[in-house]
Amino acid sequence: MILAGGRGTRLLDLTSKVAKPAVYYGGKYRIIDFPLSNCANSNIGVVGVLTQYESVLLNAYTAQGSRWGIDGRDNGVFVLPPREKNEGFGKYRGTADAIYQNIDFMDMYDPEYVLILSGDHIYKMNYDKMLDFHKQQNADVTIAGLEVTWEEAKRFGIMNTNEKDEIVEFEEKPAHPKNNLASMGIYIFSYKALRKALIADAPDDKSDHDFGKNIIPTFLNEGKKIVAYRFKGYWKDVGTIDSLWQANMDLLDENDLLNMEDDSWKIYTEDVPTTPQFIGKKARIKRAYINQGCVVNGTIENSVLFRDCRIHKNAKVIDSVLMPEVVVEEGAVVRNCIVAEGLVIPAGASIGNKDKIELISKKAQVK
Repeated sequence: MILAGGRGTRLLDLTSKVAKPAVYYGGKYRIIDFPLSNCANSNIGVVGVLTQYESVLLNAYTAQGSRWGIDGRDNGVFVLPPREKNEGFGKYRGTADAIYQNIDFMDMYDPEYVLILSGDHIYKMNYDKMLDFHKQQNADVTIAGLEVTWEEAKRFGIMNTNEKDEIVEFEEKPAHPKNNLASMGIYIFSYKALRKALIADAPDDKSDHDFGKNIIPTFLNEGKKIVAYRFKGYWKDVGTIDSLWQANMDLLDENDLLNMEDDSWKIYTEDVPTTPQFIGKKARIKRAYINQGCVVNGTIENSVLFRDCRIHKNAKVIDSVLMPEVVVEEGAVVRNCIVAEGLVIPAGASIGNKDKIELISKKAQVK
């Protein structure tokens, strides 16, 4: 079950009309491609995607389960927006409530275990190995955790564990964290225990109906066995313009930990029909991702270009991310920017600031 209803307001205009999981990343992908591809590569055949905010594009995109190979006779990717029920129509009140409102969907498959994911993180993970760990530990809940910097720890749910990695305390965004093992928002529940907890939580008016604030603490209070599954690898919460830019730049690093070239764990996505890329005679390119359909006659340095971008002669794109169909006209300079889809940077314009990352959107004034 993938929670994909987030607004992503800190991504500013990039999420004004689309949900955060549908935001572009990496020259070719959308963020939601990562958890869906992880599911496909982990041989998970039934995936529910719970959408809410600005969901039209995301619903249409994720409904095409064949993109990730999750489309067999008894398999599929199922889009699960809030529905009208006997008590009326209401939005998802929290992460736990979103899962609760889809108990009937899960009951159809009568699972022994349920994997709950966030739809807006960049990472590769074999969930099958995490499930093996869950079984070996005979746990009621297993939570994937990653060691973050102490400064970052304040932004996450922090798991305090004993020597066996059993979680003895869960602190949601603590002001003074006791350790730096952060929850990645990836849970495996034994379904019977989860179902019982969700039904008990639903009518509680004092509850936030949230996994980190309510469900996990309830399990702890009841003495349920909760263990931490320590993740070693690349993981990024791209919740801000700076972090989205940095995640794109990470792909260009010689020591790129995400390793998109790894054929053993592919990330699948939409393949948009377009022309081959064209690199002009006077083009200068230094360390860049350049997708199909791009025409480059200028200079590209340390940048990521999505499909169908046009870089005219004497134009420069440096340390930047260009979304699909961006045009940089003759002599223009783009530096330290994320440029939104379809924007035209006029001839001779110079945009960007060497001291900070800027989002150049369709609402921006470009001169």
